[in-house]
Amino acid sequence: MDRRLVVKYLADAPEAVPALAASFETEWPGWYGPKGPGDAAADLRQFCSRDALPVGMVAFLDGELVGVAALKAQSIVTHPHLGPWAAAGWVKPELRRRGLGAALLTALEDAALAMGYDKLYCGTATSASLMRRGGWRLLEELDYHGEKVGLYYKALGAADVPAS
Repeated sequence: MDRRLVVKYLADAPEAVPALAASFETEWPGWYGPKGPGDAAADLRQFCSRDALPVGMVAFLDGELVGVAALKAQSIVTHPHLGPWAAAGWVKPELRRRGLGAALLTALEDAALAMGYDKLYCGTATSASLMRRGGWRLLEELDYHGEKVGLYYKALGAADVPAS
């Protein structure tokens, strides 16, 4: 039996915020955990928009919440001149490497295009192969908060087509 994947705006599924907040706290305890400076629920509530940054997208597989990603104005603070950013990507651990992250990235790309952006950036320490498979290009590698992070870029829409 085929499984049904639905990706939609977090604004259309705000009831997902508490479960996603718990997942963020588990995934990134140094930031969102009890002693961290972040507030996962507050960040996720900010992603409940459709037409202004930040925008969140959520993935449901057969009705089960399985992932989230956000389109944000800022992510890598050492690069404030770049944006918008694909960020806050999370997929349920047992379902990783099955195309859910790629589906969320595609949804973010579509949302960025709909808002008039022609490029998108992403910083990741763990998803280089996902970025390359999705047509993203490595701009640079940097040490960011003690981690080796790849900074990726993708031209969107007509910008993907080389000039003749």
